Amino acid sequence: MVTEKYLTVLIVEDHQALREVLTEILESYGHTVIGVDCAEEVCELLPQQGFDAAILDLNLPGEDGLSLAERLRQVQPDLIIIMVTARNQVADKLSGYRHGADIYLSKPVDGEELALLLQALAKRLHFFDNEITEGYRLDRQCSTLILPTQNSVLLTVDEVTFLQALALAVNQSLEYWQLLEVMGREVNNHGKKQLEVIVSRLRRKLKNQGIINPVIRATRSKGYQLLIPLRLN
Repeated sequence: MVTEKYLTVLIVEDHQALREVLTEILESYGHTVIGVDCAEEVCELLPQQGFDAAILDLNLPGEDGLSLAERLRQVQPDLIIIMVTARNQVADKLSGYRHGADIYLSKPVDGEELALLLQALAKRLHFFDNEITEGYRLDRQCSTLILPTQNSVLLTVDEVTFLQALALAVNQSLEYWQLLEVMGREVNNHGKKQLEVIVSRLRRKLKNQGIINPVIRATRSKGYQLLIPLRLN
């Protein structure tokens, strides 16, 4: 039996009035709702805040909803993703589903229907009873990387920050200066050498656990790319 539970919901919608209406209705159902108007704000939120569901507009300023949905799905495979948009052609809907949407809704959206849909979808996906354990998971609170074998690798603060930054980045790739800024290091040759040492130690830890396939790749002397889907806990 699935126990009904309140959700933490992310709304990404650049139309302020609609965002506020949806927030008010979902909160009236007991959910915790955080609303933002662009994908860039989501990147700032994710390191500190976990979500059970995301409601995404497709036509966002900057990074669009399709790209954002794809990144969120990589980081959190069990996230409920609902796309809301004025685009209602079949090709648009198929594209939404290919990019990670569970449900594709055309505007205008009824807030009450959306709230009930969230509850029904959570139950159908057995959201509260099942935990995905396959693949790589980064437990930020315990500074641990959980491997597909369920073995764990103890990480330093720098290693956690490094992996988290790549997991949240577009194409899971960042340049040296971006990584150094996130990690609070000086953006110079000394900082770059420190970063190379961090990556070398992390690769060694993975190799000692029997991980042969590359997990981190240097990108043409510009930075690093994460080559695995990594779920953040």
